[in-house]
Amino acid sequence: MIFVTVGTHEQQFNRLVEEVDKLKEDEIIKEDVFIQTGFSTYEPKHCQWSKLISYKEMNNKIKEARIVITHGGPASFIAPLQIGKIPIVVPRQEKYGEHVNDHQLEFTKNVEERNKNIIPVYDIKDLKEKILNYDNIVNKIEQQYSSNTEKFVEKLKIEIEKMFL
Repeated sequence: MIFVTVGTHEQQFNRLVEEVDKLKEDEIIKEDVFIQTGFSTYEPKHCQWSKLISYKEMNNKIKEARIVITHGGPASFIAPLQIGKIPIVVPRQEKYGEHVNDHQLEFTKNVEERNKNIIPVYDIKDLKEKILNYDNIVNKIEQQYSSNTEKFVEKLKIEIEKMFL
């Protein structure tokens, strides 16, 4: 299952909702999709959806989902990270009337550069590729973290040995 959340901001996020619905219609997405559409005016025709869901229901959907696609609000993409899932993050953009400024765009870029633990989508046309290659992208991210942890542990081991020799 793919879970999409656009949050509760009072502006539409039709760009994301429509693209996911189209990918489902074109059978690019073959699994079930649930979209929390918020204040979007577009109503999905090929996906299950609800304007708003409870916090508990959202957490359950995040746990159930193979892929979580979220807007660029920190609380929405930190939730999947907290349970070990790498989210696809599509920041809302001012130029599309999705937010009052581009703080989500800036925040997403900062998290991508510093933490490298999200899959950002800045151009909605790239969403298809990110979904189709999700498992490979996640594996690369996890390998990167794993190798950094191993390097850290090895360096720490050497430093500890130096202290006791």
